[in-house]
Amino acid sequence: MRYITNCAATSCDKTIHDKTSPDTHQVSSRYPVRVSKYYAGLIRHEGDAIWKQCMPDMRELEDAAQCPDPLEETSLSPVPGLIHRYPDRVVLLVSNRCPVYCRFCMRKRLVGCGDAPLGEEELKRALEYIAATPSIRDVILSGGDPLMLDDASLMLILSGLRAIKHVSIIRIGTRVPVTLPERITPELCDLLKRFHPLYINTHFNHPDEITADSSRACAMLAESGIPLGNQTVLLKGINDDAEVMRTLMTGLLSIRVKPYYLHQMDLVRGTAHFRTSVEKGLEIIRALRGHVSGLAVPHYVIDLPGGKGKVAILPDDVERTGEVLLLRTYTGERVAYRDVVSI
Repeated sequence: MRYITNCAATSCDKTIHDKTSPDTHQVSSRYPVRVSKYYAGLIRHEGDAIWKQCMPDMRELEDAAQCPDPLEETSLSPVPGLIHRYPDRVVLLVSNRCPVYCRFCMRKRLVGCGDAPLGEEELKRALEYIAATPSIRDVILSGGDPLMLDDASLMLILSGLRAIKHVSIIRIGTRVPVTLPERITPELCDLLKRFHPLYINTHFNHPDEITADSSRACAMLAESGIPLGNQTVLLKGINDDAEVMRTLMTGLLSIRVKPYYLHQMDLVRGTAHFRTSVEKGLEIIRALRGHVSGLAVPHYVIDLPGGKGKVAILPDDVERTGEVLLLRTYTGERVAYRDVVSI
């Protein structure tokens, strides 16, 4: 069995006793649990950075104040499985499965729940929509994790996109190099490199995730000519520390992965215990600037509620009134953003 779906079964070469409360089964009944044996093997002790990212926590059920879909992806979906927020790009949700169901996931409402978002008919409709919308030049495969699909399914999707002349760039958002590096095979790399220009953004959150196996997976992709970026989420008690972030970002460069985004936690229901203040993120960016290569400094961004898009946050460019930040979107609209932190 490659996956653990029961906390009591959490062991991989070492014994990790299930010290979580029996009440956590209430959590897994609402938000499914799945952990690859590989990723479980990175856990050093209960409550460490890997544990916190993948093990259920009763606090997931205590956060009722926020919305399941704060980015309003559902309202931005012209056809099932497709999100069209920006004029020139779309997100195509091709899977609802991942090797690990991260407890902080922005799509907790979808991942591991129900049927896959993109069956044969849904894919046909999505491709027809993209083909009929010439402003779309960039398609981002997401989910779930696109690389959980088999090679034949990936080939079908990528071929369909490449047949649309105005689609110039394909991106894949995947945590597979981090959580299931064995999925990165020579056969998969040979498939992907047929569809250049193709970019991959992966998702390392902590230095403990940079291992010989994950490094090898990234090397295979890089040697296939695929540019690699990384999107890290700022997580309380996991990486909200300047030295941890410095080690992570410089470590990523050493395995040919460019730090791209540092995300402020989205205001997603069930994730409040992971949320830091925006000031904590700015403090980390200040600590990185000038102390590490500019290549190692990611863009610190907030994805605004209401589907208004990402806003880059700079240390010296934040207007604040109490807990409210005034931010400017890519359209020039000024938006009030509440800096909500779980106590």
